Amino acid sequence: MNTPSLWRAPRLSLRFWPVFLRNLLVWRKLAIPSLVGNIAEPLMWLVAFGYGMGALVGQITVAGPSGPVQVPYILFLSSGSICMSAMQAASFEALYSAFSRMHVQKTWDGIMNAPVGLDDIVLAEMLWAAFKSLFTVTAILCVMLALNISHSPKLLVAWPILLGVGITFSCIALIFNALAKGYDFFTYYFTLFLTPMMFLSGVFFPLEQLPQAVRVVADWLPLSSAVQLVRPLFMDQWPQDALRHASVLLVYAVVAFWIALALTRKRFRL
Repeated sequence: MNTPSLWRAPRLSLRFWPVFLRNLLVWRKLAIPSLVGNIAEPLMWLVAFGYGMGALVGQITVAGPSGPVQVPYILFLSSGSICMSAMQAASFEALYSAFSRMHVQKTWDGIMNAPVGLDDIVLAEMLWAAFKSLFTVTAILCVMLALNISHSPKLLVAWPILLGVGITFSCIALIFNALAKGYDFFTYYFTLFLTPMMFLSGVFFPLEQLPQAVRVVADWLPLSSAVQLVRPLFMDQWPQDALRHASVLLVYAVVAFWIALALTRKRFRL
């Protein structure tokens, strides 16, 4: 009998929903501490750099649809940091929490005793991580609105974009989840992948400040595309090249999910 290919097409169904709901019910007991932990660090970045460095920098020049425009540095930073928060929240959930359920607590093994396939479990974990990241950025966005950083009505469009950012990075993180032997392995992901991306994606300074060779690479990073989609909305403008940036996020998400699923199948030998 031929062994099914690890790279076969995903077999997905609505059976992912009970797994998603199970994670939600468990999380409800720790929702407040989880929320505080997820928003504390990005808000510290915002206060320290936005108000501290912002007082020194003042205005910063960014590209607009009709030419360069000057915006307050705290507005520039907040529009990038909220994308960074979506990235970090989704990554943390799809790494540490998903690994705990998969490897430490053996929750996935218990679920697969029911008529739920591994593909549906991976899908549920991806969507759950994206949902948690959206919950986090919504709380941060409310704080930004309270601080009067931006009141653009176009911020409503940023909400589904940030959900897409969470989906993209949860798919990428699940690759490392499938490869990990322990929690220490995730240090490589944060140190060698996420941290450099934070500084090369236009979160803290415009991409135009980077050397040309570095900028060519930075333009195709998923966080760069997220920032390019969200930042104009904070400025009450529509993003330029929106289709290209959305396509970059979509390609990263689809390819990463397929790889993560294949590696997870290999881990479970299914």
